[in-house]
Amino acid sequence: MNLPRPQDFLLNTVSGTRVVVRYRLDNGFTDALGYLLSDADGACTIRTRQSDVEIPLALVVAAKAVPPPPQRRDPRTTRE
Repeated sequence: MNLPRPQDFLLNTVSGTRVVVRYRLDNGFTDALGYLLSDADGACTIRTRQSDVEIPLALVVAAKAVPPPPQRRDPRTTRE
């Protein structure tokens, strides 16, 4: 079975798609979960909740589309 490379997935995915990307750091791996903004010049940009993360495609080891986040629940009210 021939799976597509994660870099190819990112290059062929529509901007605005929610994705999770695992990539290498000097001391291991980390993930970025958010919306794909762009993929150009050998890197992709993911908009996470905290910030935009630019990830060199050469460091990507896994990537896939994920469903939208669940809707926030209404705050609980106290009973009197």
